[in-house]
Amino acid sequence: MAVRPALETLAVPVIAAPMAGGASTPELAAAVNRAGGLGFLAAGYRSAAAMVEQIALLRKSTERPYGVNLFVPAPPGDGEAVAAYRERLRPEAERWGVELPAEIGPDRDDWDAKLAALLADPVPVVSYTFGLPTAEEAAAFRAAGTLQVGTVTTPEEARAAEAAGMDALCVQGPEAGGHRATHRAADLPGELPLLRLLPAVRAVTALPLIAAGGLGDGAAIAAALRAGAVAVQLGTALLRSDESGASAAHRAALTELPETTVTRAFTGRPARGLRNAFIDRHGPYAPPAYPEVHHLTAPLRAAAARRGDTTAMHLWAGTAHHLARSGPAEQIVADLWSSARG
Repeated sequence: MAVRPALETLAVPVIAAPMAGGASTPELAAAVNRAGGLGFLAAGYRSAAAMVEQIALLRKSTERPYGVNLFVPAPPGDGEAVAAYRERLRPEAERWGVELPAEIGPDRDDWDAKLAALLADPVPVVSYTFGLPTAEEAAAFRAAGTLQVGTVTTPEEARAAEAAGMDALCVQGPEAGGHRATHRAADLPGELPLLRLLPAVRAVTALPLIAAGGLGDGAAIAAALRAGAVAVQLGTALLRSDESGASAAHRAALTELPETTVTRAFTGRPARGLRNAFIDRHGPYAPPAYPEVHHLTAPLRAAAARRGDTTAMHLWAGTAHHLARSGPAEQIVADLWSSARG
């Protein structure tokens, strides 16, 4: 049975945000654990087998509790809208010599196999993004001894997460980098700032709250804890760390590009990234279809990454991206926590 950590009693109330797509690594999770926080692995976009491999690597590096994040599968998007977006992207694909997928089949992100693996060999914490497990799935994890965290962006989602049996909530403000964790792909993400969203969620639930979004320095961390969070979740703040899996181009862009924006251009879900030409060209036309748009744009994003072309890459980043610094993640977390305590 997994060892359930008490989020309220972490030596350092800092959680590594699970950043899917390669930025989160076992090394990064272990480093945050060494700092006294809670490391996280991102299972999104990975097969169940690849997830299990990452868990095994992390277990070799730490004896402290850790978490694994899962993407909750969604109903299929509008096929006609995806086809129209494909036609819009086709000239760009031809320019770079890549082929866009003509058909995109159902994709549940290997959900069932991941659940089976995590129930057969439980981990201390599982968190959910893009929705919630069924009552039966949540009950199975509860019986296995796994602490469950639901990611929410509104008080309404918080109510649903508590009803589903979550043990804690990650409250994601609009300042967060990467995907907004709205429970439905078509939902317009809320704009209530994190420091106002936390008390709004606290008003509807007594569950422990984890604050996420735009927390780049000690003052922001301290403010989130004063607003009712028991811990903070840091993602962009760790993207330039030694243990991050972010590309060299992404790391450089965090200091070079001036602003972020929320767009559906790359995946069909609203996500905050560094504003670039691809977003400006295509963002207004991207349909709310996830993961179909994610698969549609994958060849273009891969080609841009090979070129190191930050005008066309997806460069997820929160609003405090300019504060992200390089160095060992353990030291970054220690310094931020020391600053937060004053």
